[in-house]
Amino acid sequence: MSNDAQVSLDDVLELDAQDPLAGFKSEFHITDPDLCYLDGNSLGRLPKRTVEAVNSFLTDEWGSQLVDGWAHWIDQAQSAGDLLARAALGAGPGQTLVCDTTSVNFYQLCVAAVKARPGRSKLIIDSANFPTDRYIAAGIAEQFGLQLVTLNTDGSGGPGAVEIDAENELITPDALRPHLDEDVALLTLQAINYRSGARQNLKQITELAREKGILVVWDCSHAVGSISLDFEANGVDLAVGCTYKYGNSGPGSPAWLYVRKEIQQELRVPIQGWFAQDKQFEMGPFFEPTDEMRRFQIASPSIMGIRGVEVAFEMIERAGIENIQRKAGIGTKLMIDLYRQWLQPLGYQLGTPEQAHERGGHIILVHPEAKQIAYALRKLKNVIPDYREPGAIRLAISPLATSYQEVYEGFKRLKELTESGDYRNLSQDGNRVT
Repeated sequence: MSNDAQVSLDDVLELDAQDPLAGFKSEFHITDPDLCYLDGNSLGRLPKRTVEAVNSFLTDEWGSQLVDGWAHWIDQAQSAGDLLARAALGAGPGQTLVCDTTSVNFYQLCVAAVKARPGRSKLIIDSANFPTDRYIAAGIAEQFGLQLVTLNTDGSGGPGAVEIDAENELITPDALRPHLDEDVALLTLQAINYRSGARQNLKQITELAREKGILVVWDCSHAVGSISLDFEANGVDLAVGCTYKYGNSGPGSPAWLYVRKEIQQELRVPIQGWFAQDKQFEMGPFFEPTDEMRRFQIASPSIMGIRGVEVAFEMIERAGIENIQRKAGIGTKLMIDLYRQWLQPLGYQLGTPEQAHERGGHIILVHPEAKQIAYALRKLKNVIPDYREPGAIRLAISPLATSYQEVYEGFKRLKELTESGDYRNLSQDGNRVT
C-alpha cells in the first residue's frame, strides 16, 4: 500500500491470509474475541502453554521433588538466558542471565561500567528514556560524584540537560558525536524508546562510543521480542530488558541482562551475591566471583517465573525473530496508513518515525484530549491502548498475538469514538495506571 492508498478491510484480510505467523494467535489464552488488544508492548498476552508449564512445575517439580529440585534448578537463570539470547538477541551462550528485575539489572551493569572507567566524570542519558532508568542514573551520578548529562531529546529537560537535535526522540550518531569525549564513563539509551517507538541505531552508536572508550548500556525492554537486535553483529557490550511485554512471559516475570563474553572479566557488579561466588556452596568468608556469566547473578532465581519465560521464548524461537520483525514493520505501517486515512483529519499527530527501520512494534498518536480518549476506548469501544504523557495514545502490534484485522478494527473504533465525541461524557475512575 502506498502512502496515498486507502486501506480497506479486504486489504487487511489479505495481509492476515498471507501472514506466516497467523497461527500463533491460537496459542494464546483469549477470553474475549471482540477485544482489540493493542497494548502488548506493555503486557503481553498469556500463552496457553504457560498455564501447563507452571502447573507442571508446582505439582511435578516443587510439589514432589522439594529441595532436591535445586539440583536442576540451580543454573536455570543461565539456561533460560541462553534460550532468550538465541531466540531474540542474536547472541551465543554464556552471555545472558534471566534473573531479577530490569531495574536491578540496570543498576548492576551501570555501576559496573562506571567502576570499569575510573577517572571519568560523566554519565549520559536522554530525557526521553524510561523514568526508572533516568532516576537510577541520577542516583548513580550522586553516589559516585559524577556529572549527569541529560540529552534533551523530547523537550522535557532533566538534570544537566543539554540540547540535541532529535526528531521523535531519535538520536542520530552525528547529533550524538559532539557530546562524547574521554571524560564520559557511561552512555545509556533505549533500543526502542518506550514512548515514541523510535529505534536507535545500536551498531553505529555503540561503535561511536567505543571510539572514546565509553561503555554503553542498552535498555531493550520495548525491543526484545519485536525486532531483531542482533547483538553480536551490532557489537553490543551490555544490555538489559524485561520479558513481560513482547516476551509474553507474564506480569513481574524475571528480567534479563547481557554482558558480552569478552568484557565479563573486566566488570565487577556492586551487589556481590552468593550466586556469583566461584565455590558457591563452600560459603567462604571472602567474595571470589566465578569467571563465568554467573558472576553477574545475585541470588536464587524465580524458577516459577522462568517457566513462563521458557515457554514464551521457545515460541519466539519457533516463529523466528526476523519474521516477527517483518510483521511488526508491516503492522506499524498499517497503523500509520490508517492514521493518515482516518485520524489525521480529526486532529491527531504522529509522534513516531515513519521509516520502518527507525521504529519498533508500536506507535504514538498525539492529541489534546488523548488521556480521555484512551480511557474511553477501553470503556466504550473494547479497545485497549495505553496513555503516555504528554498527550500520547500508544498502540502496538504484538506480532505473535495480534492480527492485522485486530489493528484495523481498533483504529476504526478509535475513529468512530473521536467523531462521535462520546469520550467527553465519561468521568475518569481515578486509576493511576494509564
